[in-house]
Amino acid sequence: MRQAVLLLAVAVLAGCGVDTATTAATGAAIKKEEVEQGRKTMEQARQKVEQAAQQMQERAQRDAGTPDR
Repeated sequence: MRQAVLLLAVAVLAGCGVDTATTAATGAAIKKEEVEQGRKTMEQARQKVEQAAQQMQERAQRDAGTPDR
């Protein structure tokens, strides 16, 4: 009887370990996705900044070529 209780306790505790490992893996996958989304957002922001800088440069060149009024 004592041996059966011990086996049952070991089985229950082993199941908890599996649950913890699964939760950790899920958390890691979520963090990885968050990092990827952050990279995409950063790249989009960089492109917008570059576009704005290009537009400012084009305006400055255009304005430099326009005679004063």
